[in-house]
Amino acid sequence: MSTNTKERIVDAGATLFRRQGYTATGVKQIVTEAEAPFSSPYHFFPNGKDELAAEIIRSSGLMFQQLVEFVFDSSPDILTGVQNCFAGAAETLRQTNYADACPIATVALEVASTNEPLRKATADVFESWIKSATARFTAAGIPGQTSRELAISLIGALEGAFLLSRAARSTEPMDIAGATTTATVQAALIGSSSSGS
Repeated sequence: MSTNTKERIVDAGATLFRRQGYTATGVKQIVTEAEAPFSSPYHFFPNGKDELAAEIIRSSGLMFQQLVEFVFDSSPDILTGVQNCFAGAAETLRQTNYADACPIATVALEVASTNEPLRKATADVFESWIKSATARFTAAGIPGQTSRELAISLIGALEGAFLLSRAARSTEPMDIAGATTTATVQAALIGSSSSGS
């Protein structure tokens, strides 16, 4: 079996986790969605659904991180980057009729108290995102600890807004979270430049 099959399984699993969560997603459903042979998950993931889920979490986490890094790095400044992240998330919600959100948060909500390996996988992904955002805030001139606090706040606001927007079937929470986070980053930038002068 080719790695193409493995990639299709992981991609299908990520889509299903985003839409319906870990518990509601069965291995057979993932295989069907991936158009893969029914024996393939056990070939690539001999330890079962948890091993497959950990791979999906880490793979999806890296994909989302690279997407957000691209948004930040292609924006003219850090404030525009923050605005564009939230605007892109709002557009994704609209285009998918509020079906797609973050698979990491969806799984983390379900497994944090019941499945230590998957909790650890989600925590590792979130920490990787925090480090990435922290580096970008630091590069914009915000001191290290403040940058980390802003990164945690950004990710918390984004994930919370996904949840509220899906429940309300409205991008209002995402729009407000984006405006509030942008204002917080702007205040940090002003504070950093004032203390540096």
